[in-house]
Amino acid sequence: MPDTLAFDPSRLKFGIGQPVPRAEDPTLLTGRGRYTDDIALPGQVWCVMVRSPYGHGVIRGIGTEAAKAMPGVLGVWTGADLPQFGPMVCAMPLKNADGSPLNSTKRQPLATDKVRHVGDPVAFVVAETKAQAKDAAEAVELDIEPLDAVTEASAAAAPGAPQLYDDHPNNVVLDFVGGDPAKVAEAFGKAAHVTKLSIRNNRIVVAAMEPRSAIGTVEDGRYVLRVGSQGVFGLRAQLAGQMGVDTKQMRVLTGNVGGSFGMKAGLYPEYPCLLHAAKQLGRPVKWTDERTGSFLSDAHGRDHEVEAELALDADGKFLAVRLTSYANMGAWLSAVSPLMGTGNFFKNVQSNYATPAIEVRTKCVLTNTTPISAYRGAGRPEGNYFMERLIEQAALEMGKDPVALRKRNHIKPDQFPYSAASGSVYDGGAFSELLDETLKASDAAGYPARLAASKAQGLLRGRGIGNFLECTAPPTKEQGGIRFEMDGTVTIITGTLDYGQGHWSAFAQVLHQSLGVPFAQVRLLQGDSDELIAGGGTGGSKSIMASGAAIAEASEKVIEKGKAAAAWALEAAVSDIEFEAHAGPEASGRFTIAGTDRAIGIMELAAKLRATPQKPEGVPENLDVTHVFDQAPMAYPNGCHVCEVEVDPETGVVRIDRYLAVNDFGVQVNPLLVAGQAHGGIAQGVGQALLEHVVFSEDGQLVSGSYMDYALPRAGDLPSITTESHSIPCKTNPLGAKGCGEAGCAGSLPAVMNAVVDALKPLGVTHIDMPATPERVWAAIQGAKA
Repeated sequence: MPDTLAFDPSRLKFGIGQPVPRAEDPTLLTGRGRYTDDIALPGQVWCVMVRSPYGHGVIRGIGTEAAKAMPGVLGVWTGADLPQFGPMVCAMPLKNADGSPLNSTKRQPLATDKVRHVGDPVAFVVAETKAQAKDAAEAVELDIEPLDAVTEASAAAAPGAPQLYDDHPNNVVLDFVGGDPAKVAEAFGKAAHVTKLSIRNNRIVVAAMEPRSAIGTVEDGRYVLRVGSQGVFGLRAQLAGQMGVDTKQMRVLTGNVGGSFGMKAGLYPEYPCLLHAAKQLGRPVKWTDERTGSFLSDAHGRDHEVEAELALDADGKFLAVRLTSYANMGAWLSAVSPLMGTGNFFKNVQSNYATPAIEVRTKCVLTNTTPISAYRGAGRPEGNYFMERLIEQAALEMGKDPVALRKRNHIKPDQFPYSAASGSVYDGGAFSELLDETLKASDAAGYPARLAASKAQGLLRGRGIGNFLECTAPPTKEQGGIRFEMDGTVTIITGTLDYGQGHWSAFAQVLHQSLGVPFAQVRLLQGDSDELIAGGGTGGSKSIMASGAAIAEASEKVIEKGKAAAAWALEAAVSDIEFEAHAGPEASGRFTIAGTDRAIGIMELAAKLRATPQKPEGVPENLDVTHVFDQAPMAYPNGCHVCEVEVDPETGVVRIDRYLAVNDFGVQVNPLLVAGQAHGGIAQGVGQALLEHVVFSEDGQLVSGSYMDYALPRAGDLPSITTESHSIPCKTNPLGAKGCGEAGCAGSLPAVMNAVVDALKPLGVTHIDMPATPERVWAAIQGAKA
């Protein structure tokens, strides 16, 4: 709890630091959520997309006459029928090694010259019913001349590979170099030991519970898109830019969202198609993807081929780390696709170690695969994973204890603020202390006995450590509106967006802490672009730092207005008015005349202002505030995960037996939600480490195109996860929070994979790539025996 809390914190049941259950849950768990596909507008018609069945090919013709003649069909559109929209581009200010800018693709909603991945949209059909639209979509005749395809980034960058675009030689959009190559080369030149690992960061299907869905309409002359998103303010700007209209002519609405993990953040081709058809037909046009379409058209995550190297001196001190990578972009660039394998590798491979030199070289390469975008962590888990695998391998090669090697290189408390080689400035941390605490909590002393017990059963046991630190996205400008409503509730207006995190409860706790507004009377408005003047959306583990800070600062402005209003209501001078956020038995905010017992509660004052139309000059009309929090530096959540696995050498099956995570997330507004975020991130990390893997055939067909072929983690794949806290408040944002949404992945990838390798080490296996499926583990065991 903050030091400013001047009373017994146990009285404040709904303030910062309390494990308040999510206010959203009763609605969602009883089926009363309102997702995009739940909406049925008057006169609504249905859209179905027509997608390429080829990974690469030249479009010779698209026959639409048969489809247009089918029952219920209102229209069939190809790229030739659409206006020349502004292209979807990646505008990230990333530069090539020679200083030239990123060479972005320029995507139109529908392909007109070539198809470049299976699922590339080439046409769409609108009909009275979804069944009619599906039937007509199947009747669209595609004349596509197949071309050779390439699906691996390294292969696509090789001489003679199939070329996706004429203006992208060797399919490279960016040849990135980050860090100080000369300094790194010098460090490697004088190193006593160099550890090298070839690591594959496997491609992931995002597989959100709710498929993408959208409804396009034209209302009062304006485009309106109802869609699941991660932030309506930014999406409105992207959509208006593509359609060539002012943002005032565009409105984006988002209700409940059934998961996203980065995938629903950006613009997709379907959205301008829906709005164009809605304008032409004068009716709402709805589209909801099916799971097969989601596998093909939703942006995938990860997919990097990495050569990782760590230079050490004779005592095991880190001298430099170097990553040389190919990053698969898929067939088109999303708004952020080059970021993960470049800047986020560079920022996060440092982790919590005092490594003096870093170099990241990455070629971002186009392939005939589904486009890549952010997926939970977006380069942060990967950077930590590469470093942790290097440390374990270096300890093995040098005959050193891996725990001691980590502590030898940890940034020490007396080094803060620490200017890292990555350019980050860490404000604080207790990395070695936290590691020791984690090992103790995980019963490291009892591990030998557990190892012997597993061996007695014919099983291989391994223990893995995932010591991590990640750099959050820096908070962008964020709105913190506060509105006192006629019905006695208080509405928070924010540009971040909850797609499963529990923002309503956490933001209400910040407001309750700041103003003493009763928790049950707080409402959240977050998914209407018309209500916003700023909004960075949700992503990069920054929501509580951005929106929380905005709410806290807006609350100060409410208090300023409230003092002027209370002076009028209590017939006193403004200078005599004081505010206490938690004064009475119910811990409700109130304004008092200093030195007296005369007071008025904040809710009563808001009601009095509403009920008094004519007020003297200087008395505010209401207590409402519209405020924009400027921004704060990124924060550095960190921690340590310890995973123990058992491996059956006869089948290769890996079972997680024990899992513990100790995290430093700074001030935790709601520890219950924080634990839930950690559990979710760990589950997704386990999925990537042991199960999930996107596979394409040589001609670009998605082989793992359904849940029959793509394995998500199930309840039986996960152990009981224990989480504990070792929190040090962040010094660079008003709440002292560090963000927690992506950290579960950052710790779990290395913890699980280090545990698997540790189990296999006695057989001579020193590295295995994700996912460590039974087949892969069994093959590694057989290879070691041979």
